[in-house]
Amino acid sequence: MCPIAIGDGRRVALGLERSRPESARSQQSALISRAASESTAPARESMLTSKIRTRVLAENPLLREAFCRILNKQERICVIATHCGEGADFVRLSKNAVDVLVLVSQERMQGDLEQIAAIRREAPTLKILLIGSAKEDAEFLQYVRAGVNGYLWRDASADELAQAIENVHSGKAVCPGELCAALFRFLEVAEPQLPFGSPAQRLGLTRREQQIVPLIAKGFTNKEIANHFCLSEQTVKNHVYRMKHKIGADDRLSIVQKFRTQGFLL
Repeated sequence: MCPIAIGDGRRVALGLERSRPESARSQQSALISRAASESTAPARESMLTSKIRTRVLAENPLLREAFCRILNKQERICVIATHCGEGADFVRLSKNAVDVLVLVSQERMQGDLEQIAAIRREAPTLKILLIGSAKEDAEFLQYVRAGVNGYLWRDASADELAQAIENVHSGKAVCPGELCAALFRFLEVAEPQLPFGSPAQRLGLTRREQQIVPLIAKGFTNKEIANHFCLSEQTVKNHVYRMKHKIGADDRLSIVQKFRTQGFLL
């Protein structure tokens, strides 16, 4: 038999072909669906970038994994994996990809202080939350002086840990109430001994040198500082050289630490 050609009208009537209005509606729905999908993509990407990139550094691998499991359940926190064997190279490898470092104390104060100093050398602006069990006020004060941004007891709850990370990330200082009292006691005793006057008067720095210190603390290079003040890079090098000699600092990090000790930088 010869195949029978069915006209457009009969094909529609027999249900063999969708009518043109239906086809148009279908295409419109597809376009709306695609547009909605594309509009939500940036939102999803924004949600991911808004999370606080957090890394856990602990001597004990089991302890590190436990902290990572706790933090992975927090919506506002994105845990950056730490691979075994990274050791001291961790900061150099990832200082630009981490917002907050959760550092678990080794329970050896000298070891902790050395580790904090090494991190500060590599990443001066990295926020550090130290998890420990300081037994004396003096130990806690040493950690503060070394440059940690927050301190939390080892037995802190998951919610307390997450809140501490958020606070440290936003620039707030974090510590348990009893250790906060230690800071007040320290200032009460030390206050009569604290010298008064401007940094220029006490440390002999010029106004320009004082302006350079906060930028060094933020990790700016000599070239970036020069661009900021419209100076030559050599002029900035000369300023830094004179600053080190004036205040007895060995390097750029020591300049920042001297200012922090004097209470000029937080």
